[in-house]
Amino acid sequence: MKKLPIGGKIILPNGVEAPFSKAYRANDMLFMSGTLPFDNTGKISAGDIELQTTLCLQQLEILLRDQGLDKTNIVKLGIWLTCIDDFNGFNKSYAAFFGDHKPARSTVRSDLMIPGAKVEIEAIAVY
Repeated sequence: MKKLPIGGKIILPNGVEAPFSKAYRANDMLFMSGTLPFDNTGKISAGDIELQTTLCLQQLEILLRDQGLDKTNIVKLGIWLTCIDDFNGFNKSYAAFFGDHKPARSTVRSDLMIPGAKVEIEAIAVY
């Protein structure tokens, strides 16, 4: 099996290097780690769920683009929300991002490891 880590170092907001890869390619599949809503300063966005969702999806899109892929290559997503009441706002941003492409998805409510994050999104794409 051909496998290859993708992406550079991940530095957490506390300055510590994360002990995992941004993504891993295994044969013709790309497994992307969960993305959090970091803004352009490297901090968690203080925005609402719609903005935080958009930031997460944009980060996945950048990683896909670096691999010569786009959002239509995504076949499955895992979503974690910290608040059930954010589900509708999340779905609004999610639907705007994906349009007619509707990958398989799981969505759960959970606490997240980085304070202030309202959403985390991981994805699986195919080449």
